Amino acid sequence: MKRRQFIQTAAAGAAATAVAMPAVAQSNPEIKWRLASSFPKSLDTIYAGAEIMAKMVSELTDGKFQIQVFAAGEIVPALQALDAVTNNTVEMCHTVSYYYVGKDPTFAIAASVPFGLNARMQNAWLFQNGGNELFNEFYKKFNAYGLPCGNTGAQMGGWFRKEIKSVADMQGLKMRIGGIAGSVLQKLGVVPQQLGGGDIYPALEKGTIDGAEWVGPYDDEKLGFAKVAPYYYYPGFWEGGPTVHAFVSLDKWNALPKSYQAALTAACTYANTQMAAKYDVVNPPALKRLVAAGTQLRPFPQDVMEASLKASNELYAEISAKNPDFKKAIEAMAAFRSDQYLWWQVAELSFDVFQVRTRTR
Repeated sequence: MKRRQFIQTAAAGAAATAVAMPAVAQSNPEIKWRLASSFPKSLDTIYAGAEIMAKMVSELTDGKFQIQVFAAGEIVPALQALDAVTNNTVEMCHTVSYYYVGKDPTFAIAASVPFGLNARMQNAWLFQNGGNELFNEFYKKFNAYGLPCGNTGAQMGGWFRKEIKSVADMQGLKMRIGGIAGSVLQKLGVVPQQLGGGDIYPALEKGTIDGAEWVGPYDDEKLGFAKVAPYYYYPGFWEGGPTVHAFVSLDKWNALPKSYQAALTAACTYANTQMAAKYDVVNPPALKRLVAAGTQLRPFPQDVMEASLKASNELYAEISAKNPDFKKAIEAMAAFRSDQYLWWQVAELSFDVFQVRTRTR
């Protein structure tokens, strides 16, 4: 009798569990979103940031939260990805916020500004020093919620059809360069042009532009810039550690269950680290291949660097005088940068400089 009661009790418990499990599953809704990328599929590292994020979101939600990634141009042009989120054409985009300085120059600071932060500092500021909170207050004006979802590390200074020997060589130079960096170089006589990644090569080949910057050796090699511009300059002082963002429609973000918000946040953070790690792996061999094939690698002349720093500080002061959001963000970034370089000068930089010198002996 006791044995029969035990079996009956166990069966009842199993039945209750079978009923309870679907009820729990049903509490998590099935959601399907579209994401507009600013990048072509051929740029497999920066474009893949969105795919890595979307795959993890699906895995963390047992496939109930699906995000379909569309390359630049499939839904909207590369530089209109954020607009598609703002007007609810898509739920999400994957882009770089400095593309949208035409709306407000404050967008640039969330990604990278000339002589700003390197990649580690950028992550530290955004994740641990109030940067994400500061910018999400700003993004509310554009019906958007931002999540860091990639970082390229310090970028290169770009490809030029002629050698840059001094500031004088910048005069009248037509260069593909976006955002605030373009405004800085404009003060040096450059004529800035903003183009999506897929439009740069034909413009450089036809001579519509004289120079172009994109990311770094791995992506630049894929885009074929070395075929039409022999001189490759460094560093890209306007992008010491640019953040790539996933922007979500604010309405859609607020409507997500908290568990899905957590899954999306975790997935973006994972993609953020993976992108930086991948670029650190693929850039060195790509640079070797480019140089071996005849690319002329050059540092920017010191007077170009000094003039650009001066122009940057002038521009930030000009914008801050009439834009309180920009002023608040640039001052917060500058204060953080000052303390960071105090520390880097003591430990990180001294270690790196020693290592580099040892390597070149």
